[in-house]
Parts: sequence; C-alpha cells; structure tokens
Amino acid sequence: MAPAISRTARTSALVGAVAALGLALSACSIAGGAAAPSGSAGTPGGTVTLVTHDSFALSDGLLDDFTERTGYRVEVVQPGDAGTLVNQLVLTKDAPLGDVVFGVDNTFASRAVDEGVVQPYTSAAPAAQDAATYAADGGGALTAVDYGDVCINVDHAWFTEHDVPEPATLDDLTDPRYRDLLVVPSPVTSSPGFAFLLATVGAKGDAWPQYWEALKANGLKVAEGWSDAYSTDFSGGGGGGPRPIVLSYASSPPFTVPEGGDEPTTGALLDTCFRQVEYAGVLAGASNVPGAQALVDFLLSDEVQADIPGSMYMYPVSSAVTLPQEWADWAPLAPQPFEVPAAQITEHREEWLAQWSQTVVG
Repeated sequence: MAPAISRTARTSALVGAVAALGLALSACSIAGGAAAPSGSAGTPGGTVTLVTHDSFALSDGLLDDFTERTGYRVEVVQPGDAGTLVNQLVLTKDAPLGDVVFGVDNTFASRAVDEGVVQPYTSAAPAAQDAATYAADGGGALTAVDYGDVCINVDHAWFTEHDVPEPATLDDLTDPRYRDLLVVPSPVTSSPGFAFLLATVGAKGDAWPQYWEALKANGLKVAEGWSDAYSTDFSGGGGGGPRPIVLSYASSPPFTVPEGGDEPTTGALLDTCFRQVEYAGVLAGASNVPGAQALVDFLLSDEVQADIPGSMYMYPVSSAVTLPQEWADWAPLAPQPFEVPAAQITEHREEWLAQWSQTVVG
C-alpha cells in the first residue's frame, strides 16, 4: 500500500499525469497530415480515411512515418466513443465514412460483423499471429490491435488516511463501509461503463440487476463518461473528488506515481475486471482498400505496437514488445477476468442496457 499523502500534495503531483491520461482516453487527437509523395498508391491523392473513436492517439510523427513509407496520407474521422463508432458505421454502411476502422471492441465486435460493416482481410504483419489469439470471428473481418482490463480502481492514500480497509471484490462494493464511495461511468454512454456492466453479468448471471440495486442502495454515483468519473469525482484522479473508488483500467495506476515517488497512490482490483480487446478492420465499400489494408498492417507494426502503452494506455497484442517497467510493476492484467460470450452480448445488449437504466436510473 502506498504511504499516506495529503490530498493537496497528491493532487499537485498527479495533475500532469492525469491530464495526459485523460487526453489519450477521452480527447480527440489530430492525425498526421504530411502530403503524399508523387506516385502514391490508392485513390487520387493517396488518402486513406481512418474512422476511429475519440480515444485514438499515437505519438507525434508515427502517421507521418506511415505516409513516407507507403505514400498514403491518413485522414481521421472520430464520431464518438466505441459505442457511437459502431452505431455510426452501421447507419452509414451503404455510404461508409472511410476506408478503415480502429476501435471496435469485443463488446461491439459481433454487431459490426453481423451488420456487414467490415470486409475480410488477413494481415501478414509479424504481429498478426499474436493478433489471431484475440480473433473476434472466424471470418477474419476484424484484426486485434490492443487489449486491456477495465477494473475498479481505489485511492490507496484515501483509505490509509481514513483507516478504512480497501475493498477487493465486486461483493465488497455493496458493503455499507463503502457507502457513497463508488463512482462509475454509465454503460449507456461509456464503453468502459458497458464493460463493467458485462463484468457484473459475467459474475452474477441473471442476478446482475439485483447486484446493481444493491450498489444503488449503497450510494453508487453514475457519471456520464470515464473522464467525469476519474478526473472529477475520483479522489485519486487529480481533481480532488470525494469518491475513492472508481471504474477505470488496470493500466491506470502507473500514471499516479507522484513526482519523486516510486509507488502509485492508486491500485486496480483485479477481481473486478472485464477484458476489452480493440480491433481494426477494412470497411465494406471502402474506396481505398489497399490503403486500408496497409494501415491495418501498420497498426500491427513494431513501432505502433511499442507506442500503444504510452499513447493509448492499452496492452499491445504483439508479444515482441517489451512493456515499460512501470507497467510490469504496477499494471498487471487480471488472472481471471469476467467473461460474457460475444453471441450473448449481441443478443442481449439492448435488453441489458434498458434493464440497467430501469434499475439504476428509472
């Protein structure tokens, strides 16, 4: 457990790291826009349009490197979070928004495939064999790029200061000792929020609504999105919020190591997690199929895979990447995350969201 740190000192030390984390997880990024060299392949101008979620981010210069290497200039379209992304792809599948998609996660992958918004493509990049471990379907329409665990996080310093034992399991969160301490993003408006709903379905089966009733009775707060929950309501998120328990990621704690410190002030509860996998795919009806395929290959390249932990705070699928030491120390994956089969998610998604709204909001 991290040593006790005053809220003022902790907030000052963490504000820079949390701002960077929030930027990658919830803010829009700007794609590299280097002009395509003469002789570019693909459509006139050598443009390939990437449709992605608001959390997409790569280090400066990487997309420019792609342009120099392939001749394709990347334009980015970001319609919203992962749920909004898939909805827009379905609505526009007869006139697609672009050529390639990144950010369809395993909670929405089956819908994207079933609706025919992506077309088969098998990458020959070195990491493609690793990506196949996380295949979403047997048709090869989606290629895994990264993955991570959505988990409950706690503010170690808050619990030390208040001499309260930390929770460890989902059931602990309904204990009166933790009344008014938990905040989660809504599963209706947030991809990690929906992942946590699925964690409770995986853990509780048909009794999951009763579990949420117990959370609500214990003072649960529901925020619109991850940024609101983590950066505003969470006491360990740099904003000085009142709640020391939040839904975030297993990879969040390394970004709360105070300046000059050697331990994070937060931790992830690995018995509360649901694993997200993010996929890329060539859009059906793409006007630049070769460019789209090249960009999928690029997302599996060594340079992009090595960049993912620092830019998008997820684990790369490539087994050739050496993770940052702080991830090895402070961001372990859950040994047994909760699971819900993709077919069940597809069949029950709208039903579960409606039932959640009726139980928690209505």
